[in-house]
Amino acid sequence: MERKALVLFSGGQDSATCLAWALDRYSYVETVGFDYGQRHAVELDCRKVMLERLKAEFPAWGPRLGADHMLDLAPLGQVSDTALTHEREIEFSSCGLPTTFVPGRNMLFFTFAAAVAYRRGLSVLVGGMCETDYSGYPDCRDNTLKALQVAISLGLEAPMVVETPLMWLDKAHTWRMAKDLGGAALVELIRTETHTCYLGDHTTQNAWGYGCGQCPACDLRRKGYEIFNAAEAA
Repeated sequence: MERKALVLFSGGQDSATCLAWALDRYSYVETVGFDYGQRHAVELDCRKVMLERLKAEFPAWGPRLGADHMLDLAPLGQVSDTALTHEREIEFSSCGLPTTFVPGRNMLFFTFAAAVAYRRGLSVLVGGMCETDYSGYPDCRDNTLKALQVAISLGLEAPMVVETPLMWLDKAHTWRMAKDLGGAALVELIRTETHTCYLGDHTTQNAWGYGCGQCPACDLRRKGYEIFNAAEAA
């Protein structure tokens, strides 16, 4: 049976790369985004632009891109006292995790995505989680997501495959994947139209894209882009 995918698409670099990966791999792909009161809600606007431009500028992928779903997860932001949902410093908490960690976020994302996928006849869930370049979030770990795949499939009495194509890639290799999938055009689209900055700065354009240039997300994106660029120039 032909498998169809649902991509957890935030509007950031990683999920945009995963969306391209899914479009290259599956004949039909839908997307889902989540509004949970994040400080960087500008990423939700970037989603719309990315989807429109992918359809218009990549003719091999456009016909494969189906419906987009936006879910209101405001309660997640309401119960989370984090630097991604409230105006507070980005630092390490007493438990050793950064204050950007939103407890339960990815588990909720995949659970809601699975409910959408089940209703839409989709059997693959694709997310941009990564255990290589990440901030220590336990819900980004491969073992967490493998366990979640089992729980979701059992709970729905239907097989759901969780795909994380970036799990073992650093940011430089994520840029490389984008280049391999869609050439320089996709790299430029991701560079200029996606949003990664935790603080929601989408006014300052840097060589690697928009962002404050100071937060951990910007730092990872910048370093990855510089390494990728240096390798391209060599």
